Formats: sequence, structure tokens, C-alpha cells
Amino acid sequence: MPQVSAAQRGADHPLVSVVVPVKNEAGNIAPLVAEIDAALAGGAFEILYVNDGSTDATEQELRELMRERPWLRQIRHERSCGQSAAIRTGVAMAHAQLIVTIDGDGQNDPAFIPALIAAFGGPRVGLVAGQRVGRKATVFKKWQSRIANAVRSTVLKDGTRDTGCGLKAFRRDLFLSLPYFDGLHRFLPALVRREGLDIAYVEVVDRPRRYGASNYGFWDRLWIGMGDLFGVWWLIRRKKRNPQSVEVTLAH
Repeated sequence: MPQVSAAQRGADHPLVSVVVPVKNEAGNIAPLVAEIDAALAGGAFEILYVNDGSTDATEQELRELMRERPWLRQIRHERSCGQSAAIRTGVAMAHAQLIVTIDGDGQNDPAFIPALIAAFGGPRVGLVAGQRVGRKATVFKKWQSRIANAVRSTVLKDGTRDTGCGLKAFRRDLFLSLPYFDGLHRFLPALVRREGLDIAYVEVVDRPRRYGASNYGFWDRLWIGMGDLFGVWWLIRRKKRNPQSVEVTLAH
């Protein structure tokens, strides 16, 4: 019988799928793949990059890395559809039931992935959310995030101080059951609580970006997000109690 490597077993039957949405992140690909590999060494995992319509060398860099890494996959959007769409594509095509998301710019440290997985304990936990400390961002971006988080927390009462951190862990089936809209990834805590589930938090260290610039800017994050905020508020108010159902048979 031919021997199967641990890497191949992980690729075929991963216990964790790491979803990485990227757009024009050439230069950041190889270092992040190596760090995720190191963080999950010895485990059965896959890394699924969703290339959101990149026009730089992102696809080529991933192709080169995939040659010797059976657990590395690339899904390509023919044109950019946004970060939420990229995450949903990755989750839908993932092979594992446990999903970890991480930003592709290197600012999220993969060393915290095991802590997210470890915090995912008990049937009531629906989401483990990273909470950034020592955030490496411009004063303008920090101000923007504080305002957005304060307004969101006041309206939705989701109890989360930082929804913008890309490091999150959740179940695949739960995510795919949530109502989808552009910007969904920023409202996961509120939508998970809407399902009657709890959220666990892990403090993570933020790092400076290695190469390039952010591809999702002010207008995408603030003004469009304000409209989404009230849409999520409406969804929460319209949520009815989940019915407890049992099939009645003749044996009853």
C-alpha cells in the first residue's frame, strides 16, 4: 500500500479550513502561507486563498506555492466582488466544518490561530472573534474604527469592541445559514447572537502591513456600512424564536 504523507491527509480530510480573502497582495502571500503552516504544523488543515479579482502577481505566487503544498488551494473571482463575497466563496468551498478566517495582508498574526481553535469549546459558542491590541494603523483609520464600533455597539448591542479583526473561527454550516449581504463579515457577532449562540474572544496582536496598500477603503467601510447597520438591526428585531421540533410517529 502506498504511503500517504501527513500533508496529503490534511489536504484530503482537513479538520480546519483557513480562508484568506485577497486582492492584489503580491509579496504578502508566501510569508503568510509559511506562518499559517507553522502555526498549524502537525494538524490536518487546508489553506484556501480566495483571489478576489487581483490584477497583480497574486495568482502566479499562489500557483508556485501550490506545487509542493497539497493543502494550499486557490479560488479565483474573475472580477472583484468584495471581501464579504470572497469570504463566503471560501467558506462554501471549504472541506472542513471548522473555519478560520484571516486577512491576507499579514497584519493578523497566524500564531493566534491555535488559541482561536482552543477557545471554540462547547455547543453554545458560535463564534470566536479576535480582538486587536496595539493596532498598527493610521490615526484616521483608528478614528474611523472607533466611531464605527461605537455606533454599531450602541445600535446592535453585540458586546464586541472590534468587529474589524480578520481573525475569526466559526462553524461552516452556521455561517452559510446566515442571511448574506455585502459587508456580512463585519456583523458576524450580532448575527451569531441573533441565532442564540455565544461569542468567545481572544486578544491578538496587530502587525504592520508588509507590502502594498489596503484594497477596501473609507467609503466601503463607513458609509456603506452605516446602511448595513440598520439592515442588521431590522433582521435582529424580526428574528423569531427557533421552534423546537420533533417528529410524531406511531410509536409515540
